[in-house]
Amino acid sequence: MRFVILLWLLAAGLAQFAQCALAAPPAFAPVTPGRGMQFPLDHGAHPDFRTEWWYVTGWLKTGDGKPLGFQVTFFRSRTEHDSANPSAFAPHQLVIGHAALSDPALGRLLHDQRSARAGFGLAWAKAGDLDVKLDDWRMTRAPDGSYRVTVKSGEMSMDLRLAPTQPVLVQGEGGYSRKGAAPRHASYYYSHPHLQVSGSAGRTGAAAPVTGSAWLDHEWSSEALQPEASGWDWVAANLDDGSALMAFQIRAKGGGKLWAHATVRDRAGRITRYAPEAVTFSPQAHWKSPRTNAVYPVATTVATGATRWQIVPLQQDQELDSRRSTGAVYWEGAVTVARDGVAAGHGYLELTGYLRDMKL
Repeated sequence: MRFVILLWLLAAGLAQFAQCALAAPPAFAPVTPGRGMQFPLDHGAHPDFRTEWWYVTGWLKTGDGKPLGFQVTFFRSRTEHDSANPSAFAPHQLVIGHAALSDPALGRLLHDQRSARAGFGLAWAKAGDLDVKLDDWRMTRAPDGSYRVTVKSGEMSMDLRLAPTQPVLVQGEGGYSRKGAAPRHASYYYSHPHLQVSGSAGRTGAAAPVTGSAWLDHEWSSEALQPEASGWDWVAANLDDGSALMAFQIRAKGGGKLWAHATVRDRAGRITRYAPEAVTFSPQAHWKSPRTNAVYPVATTVATGATRWQIVPLQQDQELDSRRSTGAVYWEGAVTVARDGVAAGHGYLELTGYLRDMKL
């Protein structure tokens, strides 16, 4: 009898496997113009889309005036697993976390990464408002509009409150942000510049009180990058006069620019958007990683129309190896920003696709 039961279980398992194998891959939700942003709903997760991330970067200052850069990113990824599978173990959604501290006294990043399938109370990305969890890492939004970010790892810890001082900055056309000439290569995208930071950060066991300013990005898409893309360069900066700058370019595999865009919101709230032809990234200095041999343009000049923004890193070695989670190696670093040669603010620069082509 036991042998018959085992055969039956095996047959049932094979039938279920065959059914899953024949199941059509899920249809990911498309990004289309004209949708607009809906808050607070859009602070939360959008599980029908392939990829989503909540990304916070900023400059901190310790009590003795020491500068630190920080980055915390949560990714939500919808898999191609059959969405009709009712098993709690089915990996319908993955949650991935990256965290880093940039300390010039150390000369490199302190960083960590985690990943898990959503479920079992261990990992989630909730819809309705911002609430993302991955073990004891978490990012939430409170009813007063402030954000809370907590990260604990073997090398570092952060417990930060980010209080808004300005409204959300909707990117692109009402949140529809083009990433290429074809309309489907786009994302829904908004930012929250000039967040006032308080809390603690530092090496594990030695975290100290910090203050500073931060920038939050939230972006979701199903087909942002076109097949010809190798990666992107992106910069966002909180400027000292209350303005905000965001600029990016998508690079082609054979070299050159496939697409670009920039947004500047001045201190009075006036927004200027720059078309691809008005945005250029011109490298000024490169750094070669001793670990991966990737070469990154860590200092660059970004042109938005007639304005030139000089981007200089807090330190050269700000490479983050996430091959244990997203599979990517990229440069993500704190930078200072000058406007036409005059010191203007602080921000973060992201450089992807320099070791191998970037895939989302």
